[in-house]
Amino acid sequence: MKLLSYASGASEKPLIGKTIGQFFDEIAARYPDNEALVSCHQSIRWTYRQLQAEVGRCARAFIAAGIDKGARVGIWSPNRAEWTVVQLATAKIGAILVNINPSYRLHELEYALNQSGCSLLVTADAFKYSNYTEMLYNLAPELEKSQPGRLVAQRLPALHSIVRLAPEPTPGMWTWQEFLSFAGKVTEEKLAARQAALDFDEPINIQYTSGTTGFPKGATLSHHNILNNGFFVADIQEFSDKDRLVIPVPLYHCFGMVLGNLGCITHGATMIYPCEGFDAEAVLRAVEEEKATAIYGVPTMFIAELGHQKFFDFDLSSLRTGVMAGASCPVEVMSKVKTLMHASQMQIGYGMTETSPVSTQTRNGTPLEKQVSTVGQVHPHLEIKIVSPENGKTVPRGERGELCTRGYSVMLGYWKDKEKTRKAIDECGWMHSGDLAAMDDEGYINIVGRIKDMIIRGGENIYPREIEEFLFKHPKVSDVQVIGVPDEKYGEEVMAWIRLKPGQSATEEEIIAFCKGNIAYYKVPRYIKFTESFPMTVTGKIRKVEMRDISIRELGLEKAAGVKTA
Repeated sequence: MKLLSYASGASEKPLIGKTIGQFFDEIAARYPDNEALVSCHQSIRWTYRQLQAEVGRCARAFIAAGIDKGARVGIWSPNRAEWTVVQLATAKIGAILVNINPSYRLHELEYALNQSGCSLLVTADAFKYSNYTEMLYNLAPELEKSQPGRLVAQRLPALHSIVRLAPEPTPGMWTWQEFLSFAGKVTEEKLAARQAALDFDEPINIQYTSGTTGFPKGATLSHHNILNNGFFVADIQEFSDKDRLVIPVPLYHCFGMVLGNLGCITHGATMIYPCEGFDAEAVLRAVEEEKATAIYGVPTMFIAELGHQKFFDFDLSSLRTGVMAGASCPVEVMSKVKTLMHASQMQIGYGMTETSPVSTQTRNGTPLEKQVSTVGQVHPHLEIKIVSPENGKTVPRGERGELCTRGYSVMLGYWKDKEKTRKAIDECGWMHSGDLAAMDDEGYINIVGRIKDMIIRGGENIYPREIEEFLFKHPKVSDVQVIGVPDEKYGEEVMAWIRLKPGQSATEEEIIAFCKGNIAYYKVPRYIKFTESFPMTVTGKIRKVEMRDISIRELGLEKAAGVKTA
């Protein structure tokens, strides 16, 4: 009888049964003079002893500002040192950190603050095209006449305090330095007592997942969830206190704050922020100047770094490892990262915010083909299985189905939404991912797409990633994304958005000719669109829903899109 698609992660290393604050203090005591955090764009360089002092000061200031255990504290900022200080300080006092996407506009910001019930918000002044301060005055015009810490706003009823990460004072808000000065009102003993009273299973973080329809859902995570996941992601990379990690991914996302920050902190390693928002040249410069041993990123980031005109001007030979995750990782890109970027032990991770996030990861020493073409094997202390989307039964190995995860990493639930929590986590504790995957005989997982992204053309199931991987082999193609667009005859047709390599040109006919005879006829793209960029989230995930909407308009497929289906 064929093995079923189930695997569990045995481990000789036990789970960490401590709070984030407790474990951080132990690491700071063990490695006080190790560099903990380097923020290149802020010219900040802190040892673990210095970071611990900053965190303690911030934690005492929160207590002085009236932040009780369980209160929600929002942070709305790109990558900077203060983000990490707030992350660790809230953990020390048992407040729940609410990560607010730096790209949020007024409507989304208002929803996140109100749905979570944020009482205090730490905000940057501005980022890219967003003026955060101006947006907050639009949402809460009462700020103009409010004393800092005493806001009463009609549209933001729970919010009473705003801390602004800028030196200039503004009506109704504290500056960062003003806020930190409150620390003198609270003793070290009071902070220690607060921290000692916490339990590692308590909620510590709310992260809003970007749903394709409706409002985002607030995945609620505990100390235990994210501390252990950060530890094991870094441990599989063989991290030590000598490692130095460049973190260009957003801190507001699990990739930055868990894999990045907590992965480093649990090993006494160094966190390096090259820039506020992703910039390929700044990342390459940080690797060289800081002699980084590891680098993180989503595939689009690595593609941008490899394609940068000055790529070969930088010495990247210090790199050893890292993680590529957050989206499907093209084999060709992974191979170049391992060779041209010298990150020979680069790994691929897979997961979702609701599982803290990583469920599977590749390992060092596995065959190259497995390292570059799969998302690895199950994580320590976790279980995974692949089930039929139709009947929920575990499928035999080799068959496709929905990937599910169970174990310490599964979120506590969606904040104040029991119904959506029940839909996501079944009665046996399995978190359903919505991702289509297959498990081979050795337990390696291959992600073939999203259940919702699967294209059904005339009754044939088509997985976009298969076509993307094939088109990546075309010598002129730099990046490609495949979607389904509506068709009156077949229901859906295949469309490929293609970004060409610099200086290259191609025609639709050339791409289609490349496909014919090499992939099944029904997988050959009916439509080709050459583009310079793809619509994407701030984390680098491609927004295929938006791509589909754009394509329907450009191709005049509104009539086909309006055909109702069962």
